Amino acid sequence: MKHEWRKAEKAWYLPKQPTRLTLPALNFITLAGTGDPNQSQFSEQVGALYPVAYDLRMALKRGELGTPYEYTVYPLEGVWTTDDGSKGADLNKSALRYKIMMRQPDRLTEQDFQESLARVMAKKQNPWFAALKWETFEEGQVLQTMHHGPFDDEPATFAQLQTVLAAEHLKVIPTMGDYWHREIYLTDARRTAPEKAKTVLRYRVAPA
Repeated sequence: MKHEWRKAEKAWYLPKQPTRLTLPALNFITLAGTGDPNQSQFSEQVGALYPVAYDLRMALKRGELGTPYEYTVYPLEGVWTTDDGSKGADLNKSALRYKIMMRQPDRLTEQDFQESLARVMAKKQNPWFAALKWETFEEGQVLQTMHHGPFDDEPATFAQLQTVLAAEHLKVIPTMGDYWHREIYLTDARRTAPEKAKTVLRYRVAPA
């Protein structure tokens, strides 16, 4: 049976309202970067993740890495901060620092990733392939909600999360290093009108 993350892990990826949950250790292909994501560099970086993710999916489906396993490729994610402290309406996009990533099934290993990366690099060219990494990270307790609409309107949705944080006596703690928050992109910005975009906004939290 094909693993569909939208069904099997619905609570993780499709929150209907601000929700708290605890996440286990998960595997990711990651790539760190800086600067305005509206620039061409960001698109190139995103373009380095997908070929490896799909190569691994096909290797699992064909049974080249053990028992055949079929699944839907996980969505693009990103953790974000800025180097100058700016945020919200005063965000300086040129000061953004981020790590974009795609989750991978638990049955895959770093060795599987390295072999997949070698296969992809033999067929395709992208200046960011060499910067890809395999990381396992346990986010633990999180608070998340769904943002509908353009990325520039996210501050209003984050304000809703801040209200929940105060009411439930929680504080935000850094994720995957010193990043402020995580975003999960359920729609493709290249093919979806901004007003129809769906993005999960997530804080890693602890008792205040």
